[in-house]
Amino acid sequence: MLTQKQKKYLKAQAHDLKPIIQIGKDGLSDNLLRTIDQGLSAHELIKVSVLQNNNEVVEELILDICSRNRCKFVFKIGRQLIFYRASKNKKITLP
Repeated sequence: MLTQKQKKYLKAQAHDLKPIIQIGKDGLSDNLLRTIDQGLSAHELIKVSVLQNNNEVVEELILDICSRNRCKFVFKIGRQLIFYRASKNKKITLP
């Protein structure tokens, strides 16, 4: 579980990031989840954008992504979601 201080730090780190994945009307597919997993492995911190034509509840998407990719949810800004998962190389050092 991330502390508030860690979430604040990660949110600041993610501020300039562009979303690397967009979830559209088809929702979460196995291929999309695999892409999220690869993004987390490569970057540790990623932004995911949920498009307007997606009818799923954003909170359900968050739970699904976190449980299937063993990552932590950091923050939601509108329809952009920030996720974190530490990798073996530890690119980001949490406070």
